[in-house]
This record gives sequence, C-alpha cells and structure tokens, in this order.
Amino acid sequence: MRSYAYGFPRLGKNREFKKLIESYWKGSIMENQLVKGIENLDSNRNETYKKYVDSFPQGEMSLYDPMLDMALLFGVYRADNLNEYFNLCRGKNALEMTKWFNTNYHYLVPDFEGKPLSFSITKSPWDIHKNVNENAYLIGPFTFLKLSKNIPPENFPHALKELTGKYLEYINLHSFASVHLDDPALVMELDKTEWEIIERVYQEFEKAKAEIYLFTYYDSIDYLDLLLELPFSGVGVDLIHDRGENLKKLEKKGFTSKVLFAGIVDGRNVWRTDLFKAAEIIKRLDEKFQKVIITNAAPLYHLPVSLEKVTLPEELKRKISFAEERLYEIKLIGEILNGNKEKAVEWLPNTDKTFGYIPAVKERVAHLKDEDFIRKPLYSERKKIHQKIFNFPLFPTTTIGSFPQTEDVRRLRALYKQGKLDKESYELFIRGEISKTIKIQEELGIDVLVHGEFERSDMVEFFAEKMKGIATTDNGWIISYGTRCYRPPIIYGDVEREDQMTVKEISYAQSLTNNFVKGMITGPVTILSWSYVREDLPIDKVAYQIALTLKDEITDYEKNGIKIIQIDEPAFREKVPIKKRNWDKYFNWAIKAFRLAHSSANPETQIHTHMCYSEFSEIIEYILQLDFDVISIEASRSKGNIIESFEKANFDRQVGLGVWDIHSPHVPTAEEMKKIVKRALKVIPTENFWINPDCGLKTRNWEEVIPSLKNMLSLAKELRSM
Repeated sequence: MRSYAYGFPRLGKNREFKKLIESYWKGSIMENQLVKGIENLDSNRNETYKKYVDSFPQGEMSLYDPMLDMALLFGVYRADNLNEYFNLCRGKNALEMTKWFNTNYHYLVPDFEGKPLSFSITKSPWDIHKNVNENAYLIGPFTFLKLSKNIPPENFPHALKELTGKYLEYINLHSFASVHLDDPALVMELDKTEWEIIERVYQEFEKAKAEIYLFTYYDSIDYLDLLLELPFSGVGVDLIHDRGENLKKLEKKGFTSKVLFAGIVDGRNVWRTDLFKAAEIIKRLDEKFQKVIITNAAPLYHLPVSLEKVTLPEELKRKISFAEERLYEIKLIGEILNGNKEKAVEWLPNTDKTFGYIPAVKERVAHLKDEDFIRKPLYSERKKIHQKIFNFPLFPTTTIGSFPQTEDVRRLRALYKQGKLDKESYELFIRGEISKTIKIQEELGIDVLVHGEFERSDMVEFFAEKMKGIATTDNGWIISYGTRCYRPPIIYGDVEREDQMTVKEISYAQSLTNNFVKGMITGPVTILSWSYVREDLPIDKVAYQIALTLKDEITDYEKNGIKIIQIDEPAFREKVPIKKRNWDKYFNWAIKAFRLAHSSANPETQIHTHMCYSEFSEIIEYILQLDFDVISIEASRSKGNIIESFEKANFDRQVGLGVWDIHSPHVPTAEEMKKIVKRALKVIPTENFWINPDCGLKTRNWEEVIPSLKNMLSLAKELRSM
C-alpha cells in the first residue's frame, strides 16, 4: 500500500520562511541569499516528506502565494524581478486578497478587469519547477479561473479552454513524468452546465505526455462519477470533510482502472486519526480501484509544522497531531494494512474524558432560551438613543483596534512571557504605550479612540490564554497570508473566563481622555474559526460557550463606563460552508452566537463589528441579522466593490468602509481614499458613513501610520465641508 502527502507547511520549524523574506524586504539580505535560503528550506521539507511517505509534489514552495505564481506563469501579470513580484503582493499595486475557500489562508485574487482573456507561458522571477521531474505541482486551470475575478460568465468556457491548452503546452514542454493538479474548486456547488464545460475542456488532458493526478479537498464532489471518467491517471478525494458523501459514492463504484488518492488523514484539525478505522476504509476501497494510495484530506499547511518543539499539557499532546505527525499517521495506516499494528496501537490517543470538563458551563448552555439571543430595544430605537449620547460629526473617524507593535513591544512581551520581566514593570510599560497612543489619536482628531492592543500578541490567542478549556502553543505557527503567521489555539474542553480579560487596559485608556474609547473583543465565530475545535461536542454548543464568556466581559465593560464595544468577526464569512445548500445550518448557530454575546448590552451601548478580506456580497443579509449598530468592513483592495451589495440588501446600519489597505506599506493619499468614499456615498446615506482603515494597524510602522491617518482625517474634514 503506497502513500502520498501534499501541502506540507513552507513556513519551517523556526519560521525560516518568514524571516528570510522579511529580511529581504528590509534589505538585510540580497536576492541570491533569499533564493538560496528558500531552496534550502524546500529541500528540508522534501526530506521530511521522504521520512514518512513514498511520494509528494514538487514545486509547492512559493515566495508569497501559489495563485500569484500561476498568474505569473501563464502571463496574467508580469514581473521581471523579485521587487516587481513582491509589489503585486504588498505594494501600491497589490492584488486583492481574500480567503481560500472556507479557511483562514488568504490568496491573492487574479483580476481580469481590462485584461484580455488570453494566456502565454511567461518566465517568472521565481521558477517553481526548477529541477522538477515528478509530481510537478500546479493549481488546476478550473480552480485558477473560478477563484479569479472579472471574467464574464459567457467568456468562462473559452478562457478555460485557452488556459488548459497552455497547461498542456507547459507540461509537455517540461517533459514532466507526472503532475499534481490541485483543483479544489471542483468541490464547489457547480451546476450541470459548468460540469459539462469542465468535462469538455478537461478531455484535453488526454494529450498530456505526463501522468496527471488531480486532487480535490475541503468537501465532497457532486459529480464524482463524471470526474472519474475524465482522462486523469488518478484522482484525490477528501474523506474527512465530505460528510460521508464521497465515501458513499466511491463504495458504490464498480472497479475502475483509476488510481485513488484517499484523503483519510485530516489536514485541517489536530485530533489524532482513528488509524484502525481509517485502515478499514482504505481496505474496502482497495477492492474498487486499480490502486489506492493513502494521503491527507486537505493541504497540511493548515497545521503547525511539528509537535516536536511545542509546549502543551501532556494529556493534550497525547490527543493531537500537527503536520509532521500527520505524515507519521499516513505511514502507520500503511503499516496496519501490511500487518504491523504495534506502533499504531502505541499512537492511540489519550481518552481521558474528564480533561477540560466543567459541568457548570454545560449547564449554562443547556438553559439558554430564545430570548437570550435577542437584544432590546430594536436598532431603530437604539439609533435615536445613540445620537443623543454620542453626537458624532458627519463621517465620524475611528481605527479598527490595534496600533503598531514595535520591536520594543514585542521584546518586552517576550521577556514577560519568559519570566524575565516582572508583571508590574510589564503592565507599566503597556500603560505607557496606551497613554502615548491615546495622545496621538487626540492630536490627530480621531473621533472614537482605541487603546492600541499592545498587550495582545494575536486577536484570538490573547483571549484564548485567558479562557479555561483552550490551550495555546509557544511554537504552533501557521501562515495566514504571505509571511503573516499566527498560532491557532486548541479548544479541548469547556470554555469560560479565568477572570476579566481586557477590562483593565480599556478602562485605563478611557480614564485618559474625554473622547469615547472602544472596548475591543474578538467575536465567538472568529475565536472558534481560528482555533482547532474539539470534536466531542456539537460546534454550536462550543460557539455558545465562547459567546457566554464574551457576554460576561461586555457586562464588565459597561460596569466600567465603556459605551462603545467592537466585537470583531473577520472570520464570519470564512466558516461558511462551500456548498450553499449547507449554509442555513451554519448561519443559524453563527448568528445566534454573535447575538448571544451582546444580547444583554444596555440600550445606551453602541455595538460595532469588523469584517475583512472575504467575499461578503453573497451574505450581506445574514450579516444584517447579527444586529450590530456599526460595521467596519474591508473595501480598499476590492476598490469598494462590496458597495453594490449594501444597496441590494437595503442595509440600514452604519458602515465604515475601509479606505486604506493596511497590508501594504504604501501611504495612501486623501485623494486615493476619496475614490472609494465617493462611490460608496451613492449607496450609503451620509449620516451612516464612517471613515476608517480596513483592518488593524499592528503590522505597520508608526512612520506609515501617522501620515496615513493624517490623510484619512484630512479626507473626513473635506467631506464634512462639502
């Protein structure tokens, strides 16, 4: 029984990927040093693969994002050197960024607006297939075009045919022995017409001189029978996130000469695989296919690299696997099928069910009633109350929450966590940073201030550290986009606060000013989405536990005089199921969890929320059901395209469209920001419009932030005088 794995993290055990590229951006290393370092890192990844599995893709390593690499490879964009390459990632001309399916990995969106739908094989400054022969990694042409933007539907078939032709030309030109074709968009809810286009165009792969292995993941394939008829040597399917649908279809299938890559090890969550159950499934499928190859379900870059250097409670460590451990599990399943069961038995997870169990939390959720999810009075009444209390000018200004986390901030936080700095000194330092930031905002003339979040390493991790039932790691990093990394917490038990989580810092900030200071809380859906979630409890119950914890924090904010509270939900769109037919079940609990968190807020309290870098147009009506008072939402990279959605939904809430792309070092002019605002004001009433950046400012430098904010405030003043 052979094995295969794909998507192993490019980050490196010590975040070498991040350090190399950011050193190049800073000018600390030269281009040849960057290329050599990345090649060494890729070589180390390949050695890790070889320890556990028989084969794996070549050419997975990107300098920023594989979708950009495909766009450059096939002539959608041109970059003659690495500076031009990175300009498409983070410069003035940076591509729009959004979530990769329903994950927290972000990709750069190829945009065909104003571009001909023609393709050419183009040399890129980063050659992903240098010295590659077998399993050459490519994102499939259907996925590439499906996830791009501004392709008229009537032109899609022609574009797919043209691009597929270029793929074949590229594959044959390089004389690859085999190709790994990543085509996860085939699991989307596609209609019969789309599948007819796919069938017709993908027949062309019969002309490939290489063996083509097509991989799908994240969900089931509605037309799996048709996919298995296409001229691919093998097909990869997800047997973990398919709700049993793929498996059911495969087991009904008669014998076929295809190779099946059976995704039986989870690439998205950390709980150890039931190895013997997985082996039994593989054994059954082996009767249906010429060859079954054991692999992972979904790319492994959704997991930290390895448990090797991670500090966690031993009871928890015995329950989980990261990316390298998933490779080991693939190997163990093969050993079981070969009759060697000893190591697999040793790997069986810890089954202590009392670990993380809090009866009072379960009771609290069990006693929830319908009225616990409803805030009173209605928004129309709350708006009148807020107008009297706040009396903001037209186009009120604010920021999303965080301010630059300088080297000093990160250094002192690290010293505090290492026990090398006492609590009193650390808190005194944080107060000093808050005080400086409040003063800066007052001098700039911002209407609603924030405390800067200097005490927070990450918007989810910070809260997770203060909750029972959630573990955080010291080295469990994964990539969110580019070189931006975070450490997903692990929800292993029942969730409640240890004590107040953020009240001290917010209250201190409010004591320094007569302006209103927003209390900043990460919402229940985002905490859940950016964590690895327990699987022994229904997901809605986990969400309600988190929401009740946040409800307690909001109550304490109000007791301390905080009048404006922002509940951040950047992951609200991310968690939406890929297939629309499964949306209602998700939105039912996600909306209720958010509402539960703020349902008991005083009528005088203004509730804000924030969302960013996802496709929100399809879910605007669901967003409205969250019953917030103000929403800030990304609009800079998408050039304000979301505005049309507000018009269609009769959106009656106050809106802050992000007018400044904070993921780029570019300092936007007031005129650049104004373009988004002018378009928005055709749809959004003036009295409902806020001015703000599109996300938090923690990744930027003060040298970029101050002039950008000045330009933003200049725009607000200009708009008020019109």
